[in-house]
Amino acid sequence: MNIGLYQSASALTALERWQDVVAQNITSSQTTGYRKRTISFSTQLAGELQTDPKGRDGAAMATIFPKVNRGISFTTGETEPTRREYDVAIQGEGFFEVQMPDGGKAYTRSGQFNLRADRTLVGAGGQPVLSDGGSPIVLLPNGIPMTVNRDGSIFQGDASLGKISVVSFKDPEQLTPGPGGFFIARAGLQPEPVAAPELMQGYLEGSNVSALREMVDMVLVSRAYEANQKIITSYDQTMQKELEALG
Repeated sequence: MNIGLYQSASALTALERWQDVVAQNITSSQTTGYRKRTISFSTQLAGELQTDPKGRDGAAMATIFPKVNRGISFTTGETEPTRREYDVAIQGEGFFEVQMPDGGKAYTRSGQFNLRADRTLVGAGGQPVLSDGGSPIVLLPNGIPMTVNRDGSIFQGDASLGKISVVSFKDPEQLTPGPGGFFIARAGLQPEPVAAPELMQGYLEGSNVSALREMVDMVLVSRAYEANQKIITSYDQTMQKELEALG
């Protein structure tokens, strides 16, 4: 068995997964609050191969295949001013809490909020933004602009409407990414309130993706893919010659 052929084929599969991650990052590079998907490679042992076909000397060579490890980068993206009343950006750690249609909670860095017809503050996908008390935030019908203090407290004039919930996780890598830039906490992963959140009204945090870096990675993927294809072609030609020699 030509183990090198299988190793190159496995490398092609790993490179395809890397390409998928890079493509997703490029596509979402302009999405508010998007967190970059990362990928790293390690090796995994897949048994041993006898160096002597007849096994006379007992020597064996470890067979190693590439292993793909996916992750998420939670580094902070650049903050851009929008001067929009309902836009809020988090400085430092933390996530906003929103209520999903099934009643569960999801977490996001996107503070691109809007006002629903019933004056409920909602995220870009229409999910109610939650207060630190766990309830949706509803504005008064008095026409007074909303003010968000640095700690997340919301006011309309002198009327206090509560405080925007900002939570963090001990291990955010355990969050499961979902559609719309949201994250879902896995079973047993509990959010903790950020003691001193820092929010900025009239600003939005962009994605933490560098489109230029992703384009460079796309070129690297392409070159590595071509190299492994050439290796497979070389193995194939060698085996063809051996078969022809054997008649």
